[in-house]
Amino acid sequence: MTETDIAFARPDGLVETRHSVQMAFMAPRLQGDFMPEGQLKLSLWGCGQMANIFFDAWDGPFIHAPNRIVAGSRSVHVAQTAPTLLLRGARLKAVRPARRCAWWGTLTAPEKVRHEGARRIATTPWGFTIVETRTGGDIVIAVGASRAEAERGLLLSADEIIAECSSHVARCDILPSAGPLMRSMAIQSTHASLSSIRRAEDGRFLGLAAGQAYSAPTRTYYRDGYWTLQPLLFLEPQVVRDQIDLLATGIQIDGEAPSAVILTGPKQGEEWERFRVNSAEYKMEHLRSTDWWSDHFDSPLFFVLTIGDYIRVTGDTAALSDHWKTVAAIFRRYQGFDHFGTGLVVKPRHDRDWADNVYRHGYVAYDIGLWIGALDVIAAHGGALDADLSDEARALAQKARANLDEAMLTPDGWYQDYGLKGEFVEDHLTLDSLTLLRFDAVSADRAQTVLENVARLLETRNNDRQPYGDWGVMCAWPPFKRTADTRAKSAFAYRYHNGADWPYLSALYAEQRLKYGVGGADYPLTRWWKTSLEKGWIGSVEYFSPPFARGSLLQGWTGMHAAAILEHRAIIEAAIDAGRLAD
Repeated sequence: MTETDIAFARPDGLVETRHSVQMAFMAPRLQGDFMPEGQLKLSLWGCGQMANIFFDAWDGPFIHAPNRIVAGSRSVHVAQTAPTLLLRGARLKAVRPARRCAWWGTLTAPEKVRHEGARRIATTPWGFTIVETRTGGDIVIAVGASRAEAERGLLLSADEIIAECSSHVARCDILPSAGPLMRSMAIQSTHASLSSIRRAEDGRFLGLAAGQAYSAPTRTYYRDGYWTLQPLLFLEPQVVRDQIDLLATGIQIDGEAPSAVILTGPKQGEEWERFRVNSAEYKMEHLRSTDWWSDHFDSPLFFVLTIGDYIRVTGDTAALSDHWKTVAAIFRRYQGFDHFGTGLVVKPRHDRDWADNVYRHGYVAYDIGLWIGALDVIAAHGGALDADLSDEARALAQKARANLDEAMLTPDGWYQDYGLKGEFVEDHLTLDSLTLLRFDAVSADRAQTVLENVARLLETRNNDRQPYGDWGVMCAWPPFKRTADTRAKSAFAYRYHNGADWPYLSALYAEQRLKYGVGGADYPLTRWWKTSLEKGWIGSVEYFSPPFARGSLLQGWTGMHAAAILEHRAIIEAAIDAGRLAD
């Protein structure tokens, strides 16, 4: 730790800070933010914002672990089996119920907090928060969509809450042989994925959260969920199966799908629908009550890819047979985007794929990688369900691979971002084009050439033409050359889709270096986390770049780092043992 670092990784994989920093937390129902300066913000999956709790400020140093923070005799521990947490050593000052379920919700007049013995009860139209002071000064806080749910949470003893939290921390420690930086990164990455598993009041699976900031309206994404669930294929495969079934409900009969499926509880759902239908902009983008941002170009492809990955790891083909009609509809839909008979789909000019601040169009490397991967899933596993369609997919995948280089390869040896030759081509290098490598759309030799260029241009330590030194792996470089194709945050060079470090894409890059055996995976695996420690961002950050504010904390798809470790554990552990993967 240098004098300028705010946090440092310890040998046990935990993180220590001298000063107070925000701790974002997520469990199956409860989520929120703990600020040691004296505030705790609580939300409930499916319901929204619940209450703000105020207490005396804490002094450091602070030791951070997933869903836990310890400062001497004071500590916070989040339970797993109920929406409950323990505050130990805190002096309670105030409890204030939320006045809206979300920023778009109706502003309500707060009910007076009721006192019932050692309890303070905050009530909103969408839920309950009960704050109970116990013998010895412990404070247990439980929330619920109903009072009964909150009361059930209070049945947990302080010791049980601490034990559940400690068990979760231990489960996240997937690489204990690594040095402090790598080990702590692996813990936080695993936590990001495991904590994304959300539950309904009755315990039913209720989707994978994209991140702590993506819960109102409550929703689960095709794209974010795909990257988030990669470690769960090894850690919680049944959750992946449940996610497939849930996502299937959002796909239309013609194979179209939104960015995410909305999963709100009754009260939040009423508020969201009232807002959606009365906002011309939101009603136009969210066409159906269950849609979050309708008709996303990449979503249906991710649905097929999720099924393929689930089969690859578990061998269970029932998910494909159960949803074969949906998969076939997706195949037929995307056949219609093969405008030139090359096997390569043409994306319309809109901002509805991962780069949702960019109007990408034509041959988009990222989307074509997904398309070829989806074709391979259908070809490999669909023969018993529809041999003709499976053969058709196989032939189309072969044609797409045969035409890929002619259509999209740049003279520098990487694949264009998007466009059509003879019209306009954005030919800068992007990390999301590595879907072509992940889904084996290119030869091993070509893949190594692409990876060499990524190391040279997107790893900031090697690119002195970008002005900020060594800070991470850029998602694109140079910046977009046609400003009319960008909007909002991506209109600024080095910001958002225009060159920020997105840790999940850095993990995709690390994964490909491990897959192709070219070495150098340690930089994309850990550089983003080193920056996070330098800045005091505890928890997996969504994106960042030096001149701009960071994205949200505890982002589910940053679990991709854990996926790379679990998929290539033997290689990584051998490198650690040989001293080739040191912090």
